[in-house]
Amino acid sequence: MVPPSSMDVTVGESIVLPCQVTHDHSLDIVFTWSFNGHLIDFDKDGDHFERVGGQDSAGDLMIRNIQLKHAGKYVCMVQTSVDRLSAAADLIVRGSPGPPEAVTIDEITDTTAQLSWRPGPDNHSPITMYVIQARTPFSVGWQAVNTVPELIDGKTFTATVVGLNPWVEYEFRTVAANVIGIGEPSRPSEKRRTEEALPEVTPANVSGGGGSKSELVITWETVPEELQNGRGFGYVVAFRPYGKMIWMLTVLASADASRYVFRNESVRPFSPFEVKVGVFNNKGEGPFSPTTVVYSAEEEPTKPPASIFARSLSATDIEVFWASPLEKNRGRIQGYEVKYWRHEDKEENARKIRTVGNQTSTKITNLKGSALYHLAVKAYNSAGTGPSSATVNVTTRKPPPSQPPGNIIWNSSDSKIILNWDQVKALDNESEVKGYKVLYRWNRQSSTSVIETNKTSVELSLPFDEDYIIEIKPFSDGGDGSSSEQIRIPKISNAYARGSGASTSNACTLSAISTIMISLTARSSL
Repeated sequence: MVPPSSMDVTVGESIVLPCQVTHDHSLDIVFTWSFNGHLIDFDKDGDHFERVGGQDSAGDLMIRNIQLKHAGKYVCMVQTSVDRLSAAADLIVRGSPGPPEAVTIDEITDTTAQLSWRPGPDNHSPITMYVIQARTPFSVGWQAVNTVPELIDGKTFTATVVGLNPWVEYEFRTVAANVIGIGEPSRPSEKRRTEEALPEVTPANVSGGGGSKSELVITWETVPEELQNGRGFGYVVAFRPYGKMIWMLTVLASADASRYVFRNESVRPFSPFEVKVGVFNNKGEGPFSPTTVVYSAEEEPTKPPASIFARSLSATDIEVFWASPLEKNRGRIQGYEVKYWRHEDKEENARKIRTVGNQTSTKITNLKGSALYHLAVKAYNSAGTGPSSATVNVTTRKPPPSQPPGNIIWNSSDSKIILNWDQVKALDNESEVKGYKVLYRWNRQSSTSVIETNKTSVELSLPFDEDYIIEIKPFSDGGDGSSSEQIRIPKISNAYARGSGASTSNACTLSAISTIMISLTARSSL
């Protein structure tokens, strides 16, 4: 009653071919399908073919995700014990084009290549355009290239590729497209090298400087091989003293050269030169890079710094002072190098720090306490360091007290906190206590305020609407000593703090074993 009908579909679509009959229901009926003369195995080919219908008088065929390989003749066969019928339909599948064939390089020059090819199958949808791609040893995969004509229509089978680099090996392939999509690319053509040409690309980042006395050092970035345009590639280095007319030239017959050093006693230290670098190959000379200014090598400073002086700031820090050399230096000074070492150590194991520019003092940190140190200073520049100053000696101060303040007691009264603690006594090898630092902050803040005192008590005017963290530590000529444990002073209401006009006093004592008097509502934490 409903036979399959011929259809025209596109790759990726899904369709149903109907096959519905009337029959004597007392007889068993069997539906089978064939494709291009072969029975369809629904178990094996279930990814694409499926019997649908849901009733014994229908044997429809569903084809899912149709591909080009599914184009052809489909036959529905219906059979009972007394009769047999069949009906056929043709399925046309339209898809993107197949790969073009026989891509050939007909002619090649230094920058162009004439190509030709044969069209591949259009897969029932006319080819609308071709795209040409190229690959070289230097490219990342296949890249689309410019052509003449710029747009290659589906009826054109030749084109000229333009904008190629001279003396580079190329291979080409062609891709066809139609309204369905872009097809598979062709097989690559043979590999052909473009012809040689004069070089056109100059070295990048021409610069230089440094080196040894009486040297002019010139550097540049090499030109990539794919831009050298031919065999026998090299560089022409041109330079002249700044303001002079005549160029001096040097030829470097190496494509890998990236540095040239001119040595001559006539080259004065740190003198400006105009510099440019050109290119050449077997076809001839190419252009020069833009002219830039490069300075000749410096001479090391010839005079030592003067008036060296050092003083101890603490047990771990010292400060060094010096003056610029008294006599005129032949070498430019870029900064100073300070060398320092402990008396018990060897000078060759000395540590060094450098300053930059005209700075004539520096601080040295992380030293050992009560230790004798030797120091010397040199001027430096890009050529190296000059002669050393005379050595000076300095002894760091004794270490700060190691014992923290103990037996800390606090009292609160009328928006004030009064702190008392025991005096810290320094050991014989420690610096004498000069005073104490009281550090306090709100519990919710990270910034800390500091009060210094030379007594063992302090009064802080702080509001009671915040929790406070307080710690105390001694300080000395050797630096800050060990800090006490942190004391947490809790928020206290005005009513509790002042209580009917009378002053209320609460105290908390931190004993040596950190016992906390909980009844006094004070807390301490590490």
